[in-house]
Amino acid sequence: MPYAVSPLAPKTWPDMPPVPGVTIATAEAGIRYKGRTDVLYAGLAAGTETAGVFTRSKCPSAPVEWCRANLARGGARALVVNSGNANAFTGLKGSAAVAQTAEIASRAAGCAPHEVFLASTGVIGEPLDASKFEAVLANCAANAVPDAWEASARAIMTTDTFPKYATRTATIEGVEVVINGIAKGSGMIAPDMATMLAFVFTDAPIAQPALQTLLTRATATSFNCVTVDGDTSTSDTLMLFATGAAAERGAPRIEAADDPRLAGFAAALQDLLDELAIWVARDGEGARKFVTVRVNGATSDASAHRIAMSIANSPLVKTAIAGEDANWGRVVMAVGKAGEPADRDRLAISFGDIRVAVNGARDPDYDEAAASAYMSREDIDLTVDLGLGDGAARVWTCDLTKTYIEINGDYRS
Repeated sequence: MPYAVSPLAPKTWPDMPPVPGVTIATAEAGIRYKGRTDVLYAGLAAGTETAGVFTRSKCPSAPVEWCRANLARGGARALVVNSGNANAFTGLKGSAAVAQTAEIASRAAGCAPHEVFLASTGVIGEPLDASKFEAVLANCAANAVPDAWEASARAIMTTDTFPKYATRTATIEGVEVVINGIAKGSGMIAPDMATMLAFVFTDAPIAQPALQTLLTRATATSFNCVTVDGDTSTSDTLMLFATGAAAERGAPRIEAADDPRLAGFAAALQDLLDELAIWVARDGEGARKFVTVRVNGATSDASAHRIAMSIANSPLVKTAIAGEDANWGRVVMAVGKAGEPADRDRLAISFGDIRVAVNGARDPDYDEAAASAYMSREDIDLTVDLGLGDGAARVWTCDLTKTYIEINGDYRS
């Protein structure tokens, strides 16, 4: 069923330039949805390098296992993504469906099956009828175009209420390169790698080991710092494809992630992944408020991150924010249960610029009216200072509303 567009959706949309070496098509295969696209096909130029990070769930989907196995084998020539069926918890049928899909796509793309990367999103536990790809992938490959970015983002949506796509440019030794990305994610979002599907494409000529290092680093402070409901998906996939086409314009091939010539590219990639991760949180199922949680003064950055996640994943904190209540007691609870070093009597808590608690008690200058006015905003900043050290972290989340329950209660209906 279609859902009302989130009030936190973008007010403007970027113009997405082509990425040389990438062509895109979408199709209606009728996998689960009717009257909408549910398949994305991306054709990739010969020599495309690939990097990926995947869910750490102990119950991964069949497409995740396929991508992991083929990532180390070399390049990529095609990407196929379907929505509506996750092909997860489907046993031998799931593995067979993946192999059949890769075979169909490889014939369409004119490549080997292991050069096809796959991702699926949707209902878990339902067998995927891979024969439905037979009717659409050859046509997709024949008619793929370089500028169907919004369509590609829409084709991979499930409970998402808006498509998520972004673009950046960077310069490598005076040659401009493009970075485009799309993502989907709205529920079953909790960081343990990437927590959704996201696909990034660039024409930069970067060797696979360097590409993998750049992606892993950028994921740590982007998709691994976003949570909607604390549930890690079986299907989480984040992949980065580098066609190398900018070499034709004089860009040098970069072999090492720490090469100073990659500094601008690394910064642009980080910025793009941050934006996509933020859109995932802003499209959290039923979300009405976007929340940035910052924890300072921890004994380490890792400790600060765990405390921030404890706060961001707390149903009590999230429902208080939904109710526009600056309830610092719930924040204290979430700090205390994280299992990390904390001193109640050093704790300070602020919503925006309004400090509501300090030194283990309510701030003596606390103003209920000012706090209530702040909590009525769509964007909320929640800051905790532990007063113990220099550790710091930032994570993104959203509030928890009745609509979240309605969406998930009806998900398979």
